[in-house]
Amino acid sequence: MEMTRKKTALREAAFAAREVAFGTGLDGPAQAALLEEIGPVRDQIIAGYMPMRTEIDPLPVMAALADHNRICVPVIAGRALPLRFREWRPDGAMVDGPFGALVPETGDWLEPEILIVPLVGFDTGCNRIGYGGGFYDRTLEGLRATRPTRAIGFAYDAQELTGLVVEETDQLLDGVVTESRVIRPLPDPSRPPKPGI
Repeated sequence: MEMTRKKTALREAAFAAREVAFGTGLDGPAQAALLEEIGPVRDQIIAGYMPMRTEIDPLPVMAALADHNRICVPVIAGRALPLRFREWRPDGAMVDGPFGALVPETGDWLEPEILIVPLVGFDTGCNRIGYGGGFYDRTLEGLRATRPTRAIGFAYDAQELTGLVVEETDQLLDGVVTESRVIRPLPDPSRPPKPGI
């Protein structure tokens, strides 16, 4: 119960900080840094996301990467299930999906090798806190069990938290990109290594 209360308080603080940062011109520098961090990749399957409310916007990065890669976005398949990913094109038709996120009306179902991961808050160890459904943790666990999978958090500096609660089921990010920096995790001998690219 104490852990739940702490996570709720951290989530509320990060939401408030994200709301203040949203719409203040920080997305452009963050998008440039994210594109550089992903690198000049070709023939990869890359998952982005359709930004909701005050989430930082990855769409220009997804559009730029779509020239030489296949881009997909998450679709919630059901409670306590991993995410599925449907192919996205910059000019493709979108429809309302679960929880208010837009999803492609049609398209192939893909398995991403690189994921741009939305989040509510993060710490300098590349731990993240999301909305509480565990969708990305389950998804990354499944993807990483079959092949190297790189997960890059995308956020504003303001969303950084201290004292983040980390649970056994939480999946570590391979990095977090903000408008001012790229954070990578330091080796932690108490956690088993997660495969990445």
